[in-house]
Amino acid sequence: MVTEGWNAFDSLYMVVITLATIGYQEVHPMTDTGRAFTIVLIIFGVGVLAYTVNTAMRIVLEGELQEALGRRKMEKKIMGMNDHYIICGYGRMGQIICRELRSNNVPYLVVEKEHTDEDLDCAGLYLIGDATKDEVLIEAGIGRASGLISVLSTDAQNLFVVLSARGLNPTLKIVARAGEESTESKLIRAGADRVVSPYNIGGLKMAHTILKPAVVDFLEFATKSGNIELQMEELTVTAGSEFANRTLSELGIGRKYGVIIVAVKRSTGEMLFNPTHKSIVEPGDCLIALGEVSKLRVLDQMFKK
Repeated sequence: MVTEGWNAFDSLYMVVITLATIGYQEVHPMTDTGRAFTIVLIIFGVGVLAYTVNTAMRIVLEGELQEALGRRKMEKKIMGMNDHYIICGYGRMGQIICRELRSNNVPYLVVEKEHTDEDLDCAGLYLIGDATKDEVLIEAGIGRASGLISVLSTDAQNLFVVLSARGLNPTLKIVARAGEESTESKLIRAGADRVVSPYNIGGLKMAHTILKPAVVDFLEFATKSGNIELQMEELTVTAGSEFANRTLSELGIGRKYGVIIVAVKRSTGEMLFNPTHKSIVEPGDCLIALGEVSKLRVLDQMFKK
């Protein structure tokens, strides 16, 4: 239209048959300027058209469009999450943690940068990115989260995550993994509420398996996820609960529900082991209870009323 002064339809027709490499004939005689424009159109236009068609077919055939839509749907779910837990790292420990949270119906989100989407499909909701960066934690909804568990491969990475997370959410509950014993104190100073050393715990468990096999068997049985016969749980007494400010004898938990109160953790952090029937349950106390899963759930709901 610009170089030859043709109308819109004739110009469009010439462009289409040129890019399609058909080129029946010229609609009108062309000047040298028009021929030069046609040469440029053939050299660049045909390549761009071929790339566009190839990309479109690949999106349809390989499901990239579906993947993009699925990713957008996941991002919307992440934006709507509240009171969830952020799991930084999806290695062997991260997978075990996710399995336990999933079995207890606890909402969580995995943040991992070294795995592909296919590897993380079984993780549930996930975000591919570097958990040591503030923008990634913000995208994971750290301001709305209840807690964060950092189980990255190195202590330095876990330290960075703890520092960033504590700065972004001062009230967040943070649990971090420590490979070296000397790192535990640094993680605590950085803001971690709890630090877990897998090597220390593994070594102690192996020693106890030899020295106290029956005790280890009992603890595994009582804490194993999915065990319907017996389970050890935490029952928190809220301020307005009818169970508050009463003795264990008055509550009759053992008589009515067959549940054993192993210990009571006060709101101050004090731990009372093997409480007597005269022990008073105060608001904010956490009762460590042992019993059948169904009865523990009933008690948990009653404690929150």
